[in-house]
Amino acid sequence: MEEKKKEGMNLAVPGAIMFAGILIAGALVFSSLQSSGGQQVAEEAPQDAGSLDAMDPVSEKDHVRGNPNAPVMIVEYSDYECPFCKRFHETMNQVMDTYGAEGKVAWVYRHFPLDQLHPVKARQEAAAAECVAEIGGDDMFWRFSDRFFELTPSNNQTDLTVVLPQIYSELGLSQAKVNECVASGRYDDHIQAEFENAVATGGRGTPWSILIAADGTKYPLSGAQPLSAINQLIELGLGNN
Repeated sequence: MEEKKKEGMNLAVPGAIMFAGILIAGALVFSSLQSSGGQQVAEEAPQDAGSLDAMDPVSEKDHVRGNPNAPVMIVEYSDYECPFCKRFHETMNQVMDTYGAEGKVAWVYRHFPLDQLHPVKARQEAAAAECVAEIGGDDMFWRFSDRFFELTPSNNQTDLTVVLPQIYSELGLSQAKVNECVASGRYDDHIQAEFENAVATGGRGTPWSILIAADGTKYPLSGAQPLSAINQLIELGLGNN
């Protein structure tokens, strides 16, 4: 009887170890997904961590939503085909409904197209957004971005031949003018420069954001963080913590 019990214990130990290993592995994967909350750049990004101080200053070239003199700025580097950017865009609109309406936070949008995940489309969409801004102004840029994220499925599944003409029509823009602008390639260097700046600041995936506090301190905001986490960081940036 004792031998059978020992035998049963011996058989149970490897199974228990294997089960524990599965649990640990699952926990690590879950933790990784929680901590990233975004899509990652592969070999396009160098191995060094980058520096927040490498962020290009906010200027008249940027698209700014809200009070340009707000004490706190959130500079987002985004990809129109990223599903996490889609989620984060909605969250940031909620931020602007409160802190933006009070003039406390400004939202700056910059391009970070992940070519390995979203070849051609992400850059074409970024160029379209820039051309929309050229034709209709900064407010039109934000209206385009809002509508694009509302309509599109992300992950390189967007049918640009359907979605873009629909948005241009809704916004009262000439499709021919936007198409001419995109085809000219005049914003390609601008988009590439913002991509490179994102990487230089430490961006390794999208969305990648940097919060500039009232005292000038910069804080990294990686992935599609929940509203509660962003609000907490904003309060810190305002000096309320």
